[in-house]
Amino acid sequence: MPLALYALTAGAFGIGVTEFVIMGLLLDVSADLGVSISAAGLLISGYALGVVIGAPILGAISGKWSKKTLLMALMVVFTIGNLACAVAPDYWTLMAARVLTAFAHASFFGVGSVVATSLVAPNRKASAIAIMFTGLTVANILGVPFGTWLGQAYGWRSTFFAVTLIGIVAFAVIGLLVPKDNPADDRQEASRGVLAVFGRRAVMLGLLTTVLSWVGVFAGFTYIAPILTEITGFSEAAVSPILLVFGGGLVVGNLAGGWLADRRLLPTMIGSLLALSAVLLAMTAAIHQPVLAVIAIGLFGAAAFATVSPLQMWVLQKAEGAGQGLASSFNIAAFNLGNAIGAWLGGAVIDHGPGLGSVTFVAGLVPLAALAVAIVAIRIDRRRADTAALACPAE
Repeated sequence: MPLALYALTAGAFGIGVTEFVIMGLLLDVSADLGVSISAAGLLISGYALGVVIGAPILGAISGKWSKKTLLMALMVVFTIGNLACAVAPDYWTLMAARVLTAFAHASFFGVGSVVATSLVAPNRKASAIAIMFTGLTVANILGVPFGTWLGQAYGWRSTFFAVTLIGIVAFAVIGLLVPKDNPADDRQEASRGVLAVFGRRAVMLGLLTTVLSWVGVFAGFTYIAPILTEITGFSEAAVSPILLVFGGGLVVGNLAGGWLADRRLLPTMIGSLLALSAVLLAMTAAIHQPVLAVIAIGLFGAAAFATVSPLQMWVLQKAEGAGQGLASSFNIAAFNLGNAIGAWLGGAVIDHGPGLGSVTFVAGLVPLAALAVAIVAIRIDRRRADTAALACPAE
């Protein structure tokens, strides 16, 4: 794999840290800024909102830029946003800075996916996407725990200063290692109307598949800590080491999903959705026994991120050329929309449904809906291909 790909991984690492580290600093932020813990928790929702609305805004204003220029500009936005978080004098300034920082998220991963696939041979495209997303998984395993420790030891602002430095490093390595591309290609792409890509049924069904799959992931993941303490019976101190098992599963599943998708994309996508559903459903029983619960947590992480590269690669294929970068960015926004809906769904199950012990069961049903949408999309594609073959028979 080319070094330029690891420059994208560095950017993904920084974005992963800034997205998730706030979860470990909510008490510190709420105490320092004089707001409730629930209000501090809205900083997570604000970031997710920024991801969703940032994709169309940046897609609309950057269609004529070269991809390298856009990636570097996104790292500038990311760096300035984190610096603004570090020096924010009050809660609402911090919220605005979080939203600004999130603007870089969807476009970076979306355009980064397109650049990653252009750096490698056709039979390694999904693996290239997986390596870029490894930055996100490593951020969960190493970056977030370290950032949480740093913020608790030296103040939460120190964590955002540290992430600002990561942004500067990522900007530099992208500038040095990612090859230049011709902005004329992007102008031609823009002139053809990238928004037309959303008139393609296959792209929209791909985005819906992504949303539904990650509704299931976050309906379960959001409430992992209370499940482990209140149902399995672990102490609060044991949760962090168990989440490292989850993080290890993320890395393994991410790389395995990319490797398999390079060989057979559609079977990998279908298989990963089935695996995700099966693991979540099995967790409903496993969480009542400590050893089985830990094993299930690791498998959950692997199954969750095994879906990422296949889903991203599938949308890229359906977008085909014009609008590919924008469709890829919207698919990243679709992951985050799934995150937000999943967290709400899990909460609804706890507050109004069967309760905490049934969260993983309900979460496990949602990827089956994603699978149904994917199968419909595949059948539509096959019918279209058969119709085209009949209309243009071989000579």
